[in-house]
Amino acid sequence: MSLNEKQFLITGVSSGFGRAFAEAALERGHRVVGTVRNDEAAATFECLAPGRAHAVQLDVADTKAIVPIVAGIERSIGPVNVLINNAGYGHEGTMEESPIEEMRRQFEVNVFGAVGMMKAVLPFMRRRRAGRIINITSMGGFITMPGIAYYCGSKFALEGMSEVLAKEVKDFGIAVTAVAPGSFRTDWAGRSMIRSGRSIADYDALFDPIRRAREEKSGKQAGDPRKAAAAVMALVEAENPPVHLLLGPDALQLVRDKLKNLSAEIDDWEDLTLSTSFVEA
Repeated sequence: MSLNEKQFLITGVSSGFGRAFAEAALERGHRVVGTVRNDEAAATFECLAPGRAHAVQLDVADTKAIVPIVAGIERSIGPVNVLINNAGYGHEGTMEESPIEEMRRQFEVNVFGAVGMMKAVLPFMRRRRAGRIINITSMGGFITMPGIAYYCGSKFALEGMSEVLAKEVKDFGIAVTAVAPGSFRTDWAGRSMIRSGRSIADYDALFDPIRRAREEKSGKQAGDPRKAAAAVMALVEAENPPVHLLLGPDALQLVRDKLKNLSAEIDDWEDLTLSTSFVEA
């Protein structure tokens, strides 16, 4: 590879953000190893840029498979300079109505899979004293909305783990950024969304309009995945990238509102907060 050429490892490149990120990297002359789920998706992806687009079949929830696959990429294709943890999906349903097994699956993919990928690339990046890790989270990792408790929980977790890891590896030349998109025109609210069934009428007034609006909005969101991909490429090229980056005006406004309200709530309850220390006699 040339000095300016990098090798990306991007999870979930078959569609949505993952495909946009991969195409943007390939357009800039980089190499991309993308994870896919089947032979057909692998062939389609590699046709994007023969010789520079490499597909590997991986379900990130299969954490035992991650380490040998990443080691094989490093050995056979080349060093991973940039990891983009993109693979994930949304779950919709009120907490009371959603089976706990669906929460486990949500965390297996959105959290454990991403952490498994980071743990697999870190030994190589640390030895080289260089690397970029970009975790695709969500504005749902900062704010919450009724009906996506499992999804928000997984993205809050990934935001927190990204922030901790950034502190742990900064002295090794490795930068970690959690990218939190707002509403973008991907399949997140469409075929990629897992929806739990409804059974408790008490939630109808709150949740039914939310589910209906989300379904109607799918495919019509304001965010452009190609522009999100351009922003991610700017992160890769930045000398000092941020630990957290919001994408989209909705994410910016909603997170700012959340921080403002949180600050006000902390102030309102400050006396009780400070009432818990020992008082020396």
